Amino acid sequence: MTESPRKLPEHAPLSLFSSAYGELQINGIPLSRVVARAGQTPLYAYDRSALDARIAELRAALPRAVKLHYAMKANPMPALVAYMAARVDGLDVASGRELKVALDAGADPHEMSFAGPGKSEAELIQAIAAGVLLNVESFREARLLADLSARHGWPARVAVRINPDFELKSSGMKMGGGPKQFGVDAEQVPELLREIGRLGLAFEGFHLYAGSQNLKAESICEAQLKSYDLALRLAADAPAPVRTLNLGGGFGIPYFPGEQPLDLAPVGDNLSHLVERAARELPEAGLVVELGRYLVGEAGIYICRVVDRKVSRGHTYLVVDGGLHHHLAASGNFGQVIRKNYPVAIGNRMNAPAGEPVSVVGPLCTPLDLLADRMSLPDAQPGDLVVVFQSGAYGFTASPQGFLSHPEPVELLV
Repeated sequence: MTESPRKLPEHAPLSLFSSAYGELQINGIPLSRVVARAGQTPLYAYDRSALDARIAELRAALPRAVKLHYAMKANPMPALVAYMAARVDGLDVASGRELKVALDAGADPHEMSFAGPGKSEAELIQAIAAGVLLNVESFREARLLADLSARHGWPARVAVRINPDFELKSSGMKMGGGPKQFGVDAEQVPELLREIGRLGLAFEGFHLYAGSQNLKAESICEAQLKSYDLALRLAADAPAPVRTLNLGGGFGIPYFPGEQPLDLAPVGDNLSHLVERAARELPEAGLVVELGRYLVGEAGIYICRVVDRKVSRGHTYLVVDGGLHHHLAASGNFGQVIRKNYPVAIGNRMNAPAGEPVSVVGPLCTPLDLLADRMSLPDAQPGDLVVVFQSGAYGFTASPQGFLSHPEPVELLV
């Protein structure tokens, strides 16, 4: 008896983009028209309506008492940051330059936080002057902040970033647990809190970020519960009541075949439980969820143009004018252990049937420059537009754009 061929897993449905007359639409505008507006390929395009849909989805699922922050490191494009700042409750920055973009966008400094394990003295001065909340990540940083506050006469608002004694299970990137460069080990936090009290810094709360890119609701709920319990224990040593508790994020999006979207309902229920506990146990504290990738990742696409179609020993290559220097993550060189394809389409042939497997490669003189490996795509010719989905986070600024000195892409908020 002959076995039927095993069905390979497929990419999760892409619900935030539509097509019409065979052409991908970006906020209702045909792809070819968006490219014409950009004046070139390659480019990144971010869809306003997709951003709004994701925020609305989160607002519906999470308790109203939980503040929603945008972590700018996912995508610091100024126009996008300004758009997000008007729709979320706060921004989280990870550098002095991001801080400047956030302030230029009109974000409220009181609802901004600054994290990072190696903040420079200049960055600390920027943050103190702006009045944002600084997530302290070492004893050295606390002492330097106290000195800078005294020197300039500006009070430093501080929270303690905790390196927890647990990890976020099933996360794509571990940000806490075990030895880490991030935050202060949980067992050292009581001593740091006493030091903050002696230094006279304005303590406001805690920040925890156990991991990122997690698609399992039960893992996220467990990490949030453990983070809350840890913060509650440590609050006993704090020099002032906890006013803010940033539980981090970790919400993932489906990139690869077989992955399924995160179920928000259990996460919302878990946060509702924590809100009720906080009202009793930390009555002055507001809970914060800090999201980057989950807010913007699925709202962005990377677009490049086919410049050549060539066959090498029976395999077809679509050579495009973009590649890993613009989109390192899609090439598989941004943390993948085994390379897997992002969802890719021929954006001006959305109704065309899939053909033989082809590989999409860039113009760089390296075999690493691979955007799609043996994917069944519609028949494409020079001039057609290749679209890489799930590209709104860790794309433009997370790529080695100077590599081999090719032109940079542009970015559009559509």
